[in-house]
Amino acid sequence: MTATLASEADLRAEIAKLKRRLEREKKSRVDAEGIAERGMRALYDKQRQLELLEKVAAAANESTSLNEAIRTTLVQVCEYTGWQVGNSFLAEMGSDQSYQLISTGTWHAVNKDHDYAYDLVTRWKTFDAGQGLPGRALSTKAPVWIVDVVSDNNFPRAELARKAGLKAAFAFPVMAGAHVAAVLEFFSDKAHPEDPVLLSLMGQIGTQLGRVVDRKRSQDQLVHNALHDSLTGLPNRALFLERLTSVIARKRRRPETKYGVLFMDLDHFKFVNDSLGHLAGDALIIGFGRRIADALRWKESDDGPGGSQFASTLARLGGDEFVILVEDIKHGGDVVAVADMIQQLLTQPFMIEGQELFASASVGVIADPAVDVNADDVLRNADLALYRAKALGKSQHALYDESMHQEAMKRLKLESELRLALRKNEFIVYYQPIVDLPDMEVVGFEALVRWNRNGEEIVGPAEFIEVAEDTGIILPLGLWVLETACRAFQGLAEEPGRQQQYVSVNLSARQFAQADLVIQIANIIKKTGLAPQRLRLEITESVAMVDADRARRVLEELRAIGVKLAIDDFGTGYSSLSCLQDYPLEILKIDRSFVNRMRQGDDGLQMVQTIINLARSLRMKVVAEGVESPDELALLKSMGCDLGQGYLFSKPVPENVMRQLAAAPRQEVEEASGNLWMTG
Repeated sequence: MTATLASEADLRAEIAKLKRRLEREKKSRVDAEGIAERGMRALYDKQRQLELLEKVAAAANESTSLNEAIRTTLVQVCEYTGWQVGNSFLAEMGSDQSYQLISTGTWHAVNKDHDYAYDLVTRWKTFDAGQGLPGRALSTKAPVWIVDVVSDNNFPRAELARKAGLKAAFAFPVMAGAHVAAVLEFFSDKAHPEDPVLLSLMGQIGTQLGRVVDRKRSQDQLVHNALHDSLTGLPNRALFLERLTSVIARKRRRPETKYGVLFMDLDHFKFVNDSLGHLAGDALIIGFGRRIADALRWKESDDGPGGSQFASTLARLGGDEFVILVEDIKHGGDVVAVADMIQQLLTQPFMIEGQELFASASVGVIADPAVDVNADDVLRNADLALYRAKALGKSQHALYDESMHQEAMKRLKLESELRLALRKNEFIVYYQPIVDLPDMEVVGFEALVRWNRNGEEIVGPAEFIEVAEDTGIILPLGLWVLETACRAFQGLAEEPGRQQQYVSVNLSARQFAQADLVIQIANIIKKTGLAPQRLRLEITESVAMVDADRARRVLEELRAIGVKLAIDDFGTGYSSLSCLQDYPLEILKIDRSFVNRMRQGDDGLQMVQTIINLARSLRMKVVAEGVESPDELALLKSMGCDLGQGYLFSKPVPENVMRQLAAAPRQEVEEASGNLWMTG
């Protein structure tokens, strides 16, 4: 009996043990299933989050604008959260440099039949930083959660939300770098405790949308850079031509459309760069552009002068060249009025590097062009008018007419012919004698270039030298003239009585500006074997005064190799007497216009006498140019003029005749003073 009871007790204990074991296993299985279920749910939630991020990323990459990406994001977030309303704002900087949120007009509501969403997202159009839900996201630059908007003390739309039955809300910023570009907000019809995971996810979405902003800003900057001048920020040639082309197309559709173009550049701008430096030149360019732009904005406003109102585009083409497109004008006089305004604006100085600097501009104007032109035609014609304005003396405007185009075509043809003439060796050198007036002996000659066009006619420099200077043809041509003249006078050294006669050669402004000018001249002297003291180089006053320090240095270097130096056409340009006194000059040439005026009265005589006295005080010899009559010769002799040159003695002649004149005795020279000695 006792054994039986013990056996039963053991059995019950074993059964209890088995039950406990089964309970543990059951609990473990339930726990494992719970863990698995939670893991699966976490995995599911993670998968949904990744899907949402992928959809937003795809929208961000494919969208052409931030609004388009926002529209897709509002739908995706509402679907993900099950919340009812999504809305958006863009951040804009106000005049006080603070940011404000402006409604984009882009929003999403799950139930389109209800008006609550429309009221909630449209009645408040703007939010300041810190104001309401979006304003808090703007100021904190972080996601914001409200459990119940109705009870929140910083939610101005609480009454609208209560009527709509909306409670929970969250917002997150779209970050572009360190700045908020936009804010998105969402609403639910239930109260929800703050969900840190969801807010973290929204922060990631805000970053993805921010990449859209960064990309769009980079694209906009690239486009802006491509169409605007880097120095002034003004439209460049490409943008100007684009707008001009658009206006021309409008005129073709509506012939009554009127517009005009002004092409302008600053007078003597190179002098500013050379004397004050490129930084000062850039400052002047910026100041000029800003002054014109400000004036055009005033002109376009209701308060503009003369009551004229129109649209305009100011562009910088490069260097000191600017253009203005004036649209929707009433008549051509409006364009001329703009040109007058520009001249008036330049009566006031610019403040450059702490000093006042006055500037002037030449302006070419084309008003109401024909219908059948293109943008390049208009710009070219305005440039032709600018060229005319500069030829008329600068600091003024010129109105385009068809004759300018004809002149331009003629000039282009001349340029082509000059280049061809240089290759075909059609240029020749003529020589005009320079006579010692007290002794009436030929002491030298001035070398003057001529063009033997096609071997049929001799063309004087007045017809081509300006084009040669402007185009740079003068550089190889000038060297050729110099070498030809030096070679001719080296030949004279072999003939008795001619060893002291010299040749005088002009240096153009473009030649004088070359950095290696002295080296070039020294090489020619060495190559031809001419004694350097028999070469005189002539420069004009304006060339000498452009950069006084450089001019002095170059002239001193030329003097050091033995060359003699002269100022040509004295009195026709601007001279600084202190500079002339410091320059190593030996000859001063009185321009023919002063010599010709001597017979017109005492003023003309006094001017020539003053120049002669000035030269004498500077220990320089004087050459009177353009001596054409015995009376002029007599007057010059009486005033003590040293040398004379002009048709009274001889016209410019070719080299073979020059050799004859070089040997002419004093008697022939004196006889020549009564009539034209040689006509060439």
